[in-house]
Order: sequence, then structure tokens, then C-alpha cells
Amino acid sequence: MKTRSFLSLVVLLLVCTFSLKSQTYGNATTNVILSGYTTRSFTATTVDDAAINLILQCGNKAPSARNSQPWRFTVVRDQEIIGKLVRNATTGNVVIIVSGLETNQPGMSIDFDCALATENMVIAAISLGLGAHIYTGPIQNINTTMKQTLGIPNGYRAVSLLQIGHIDQNVDAVSSASPRNDLKGIVNYK
Repeated sequence: MKTRSFLSLVVLLLVCTFSLKSQTYGNATTNVILSGYTTRSFTATTVDDAAINLILQCGNKAPSARNSQPWRFTVVRDQEIIGKLVRNATTGNVVIIVSGLETNQPGMSIDFDCALATENMVIAAISLGLGAHIYTGPIQNINTTMKQTLGIPNGYRAVSLLQIGHIDQNVDAVSSASPRNDLKGIVNYK
């Protein structure tokens, strides 16, 4: 009886020790964030509707000031329009335009809220094995000449544009990703 109890205790200690050593700080979300990069080369494989729907749901779950959720999403699949929005557009890619409510209400930061929604969609795309590229350069052109064509509602203005597509596997992700700053040079502790 004592031997059986002792063996049970040893097995329990080994299992607990292994469990503690196998725990890491990383998880699926942090791994996606740490391994993600801005995709510059896409394939012509069409992004399916289920993936786009899930990405949009993730964008809609972003936090916002006062839970105002001041965004609207415009999904562009028309390749001719995509070609007018981004250089080097690839057939099969989707562009999502994130538009924010035009307001002068104090305490609101619509651009920040829309950026949070955009980032949620980037993380969702990467977690699905897709690539994503955020653009803000085309925004002025969209707001001055393309709002009606794109169906951006009155009272809203484009804030960011997100290109989503399948990643060209012939491109080395490590060498195509821009190096990040070392935390030692950008973080202060007090």
C-alpha cells in the first residue's frame, strides 16, 4: 500500500513538474502577432466569403471610445476598383475600407477607433493564414473622389484600407518582413 501511494505521488510530481516546465508565455494570439508581417506579395487565389465574414466580425469586435463603434466597412471585390485603390493589386484579393463617423464630439478619436478595428482584422487575417497590408495613402483620394462609387455612407470618411489575400509562398517571410526596433531603445521603466 505504501509503495503504491509513493508511486502515485512520484507520478503526480512528475506530471506537475512537466506541466510547469511546458508552460510558456505565448499563446495562439501572441504567436500570430509576433509572427505576422505586412504582406507585399499575394497569389491570385480568391479569398472566400467565410474568411471575409470572420475578419469583418473581428473588426466589429474592436474596442472604441464610449463603445461608439464609429466604423463602417466597405468590402471591395471588383478588381477594376481595387486596381484604382492599390498598386500591384492581385486578382483574388479583397480590399476592406474602414470608414469612420465624421464628428467633432469632444473625447472621440474616430481615427484611433478605426485603427483598432483595422488591426483586429489584420490579426484575424493572419490567424487564418492570409496576408494583410494596411494602406492610408489612398485615403485622401477615396474621400475626395470615390466615396459615392464605393458606397461609403454620408457622414463617414475613409480612414484606412486593408488589402487581404493569400500569401505568395515563394517569398521568404523572414527576409520580407521589416526589422523591428529593439525594446531596449523604445521602452522606459520607472
